[in-house]
Amino acid sequence: MATLNRMESMRLVEHRRWEDILAMILGAAILISPMFGDTAGNTTMVAATAIVGAAIVVLAGLEQLFLRRWEEFLTLFCGVWVMASPFTFQYGGTLRTWHIGLGAAVAVLAILELWQDRNRSLEA
Repeated sequence: MATLNRMESMRLVEHRRWEDILAMILGAAILISPMFGDTAGNTTMVAATAIVGAAIVVLAGLEQLFLRRWEEFLTLFCGVWVMASPFTFQYGGTLRTWHIGLGAAVAVLAILELWQDRNRSLEA
């Protein structure tokens, strides 16, 4: 119990706005990342990356306005998809590393937000 009280005093269990802003920045980075890699002939990957990056930006923006669990679950799904896309679309190099890293950051941030909101009575 002492740990829980300490965490509450440090405000680690509250959903904070900077997390949504960071998610929007990560989504924007995912959105523009194909411009910095070798994407010749892989237009499907570029389109999928743009859609998922834009979705992360929009979902994080919605979280600033309306705090709902489904937004965080979708953000988690998008982060996992970005991590899996190099294996799905068969591309490598620096872009693969960036997508795995950015996707992991989005997924970890979504898990953190879900954990922080676990005791709140939010609409599903």
